Amino acid sequence: MSRISACLADISAWMSTHHLKLNLGKTELLFLPAKGSPMIDASITVEGSTVSPSQSARSLGVTMDNQLCFSSHIAAITRTCRFSLHNIRRIRPFLTQEATQLLVQALVISRLDYCNSLLAGLLACAIKPLQLVQNAAARLVFNQPKFTHVTPLLSSLHWLPIAACIRFKSLVLAFQVARDPSAPPPLAN
Repeated sequence: MSRISACLADISAWMSTHHLKLNLGKTELLFLPAKGSPMIDASITVEGSTVSPSQSARSLGVTMDNQLCFSSHIAAITRTCRFSLHNIRRIRPFLTQEATQLLVQALVISRLDYCNSLLAGLLACAIKPLQLVQNAAARLVFNQPKFTHVTPLLSSLHWLPIAACIRFKSLVLAFQVARDPSAPPPLAN
């Protein structure tokens, strides 16, 4: 705990010298224990403020939990996307297919794609809610009933299924790192 406190104090000092301020009210402490490790329940103190560990932390719109299962993150994305789909469905009779596709891609597909490479390695059942949202989005674009088969719809929209999209984005990131001349030697070709 003292090493973590010292590290945060160093970060705070660096930020002060660069005319920045560490907002300790928004600082969250997240322990990622190894399998079989006991859960650590210790607080740290920085500049007189106490930071207690939490079960999850949010950064740049992604909610990470201490087990890295991303269940709360997936639930939040699903909830937001379903709300957007519901609103688009209400005005769908007044929209063309192209306008509906633009709305769905802007409000739903962009959320499904955001930081989805973090979900690489999760079980298929964990990402299934995201796939169900994508299926509903494809059906909405083509104004199809609930039980219409979605594979031809996804294909005509040029949308990869969620699992393939996650795999694709992870591979693109790995390719970019491998081709980057400034990458550290273990990562570069």
